[in-house]
Amino acid sequence: MEVILLEHIEKLGKMGEKVSVKNGYARNYLLPQGKALRATEANLAVYEKQKAELEAHNKQLLDKASQLAESLKGFSAVLIRQAAETGQLYGSVTIRDIAAAIKEAGYSIERRQVFLDKTIKDLGVYPVKLNLHPEVSQTILINVARTDDEAKKQAKAFENA
Repeated sequence: MEVILLEHIEKLGKMGEKVSVKNGYARNYLLPQGKALRATEANLAVYEKQKAELEAHNKQLLDKASQLAESLKGFSAVLIRQAAETGQLYGSVTIRDIAAAIKEAGYSIERRQVFLDKTIKDLGVYPVKLNLHPEVSQTILINVARTDDEAKKQAKAFENA
């Protein structure tokens, strides 16, 4: 299905581009979320009328994401979890846990903005990517430890490595 993107979507295209996507992706995600319009002559005319407004809105979102990325520079969170003597966690640290830790620190982050290759199942310090906007991302550190003292030791070891 051909659609016109109303905002920049990572790995798909920039705002205003006409792209071809699978029907289900367009019907179930892009169209209901207001991220795209079907590529018809009428919708192309509608897009051209709203283009300036959409660009201003996108610029505002980009500026807000850039400010948040700047304030998150150097941010690290400590998550205290129970673990075996070998360092393996009894549970795991997921995107939900990381988003909650960032929110507790006073930043407005949604779960969908946290990108984690795989769940964290061992003690240690891990870099985690935050996709704040399709054009803005920031990497933070998540320190998973059993106690605060252990977290401080891990942070020092990570800095020295």
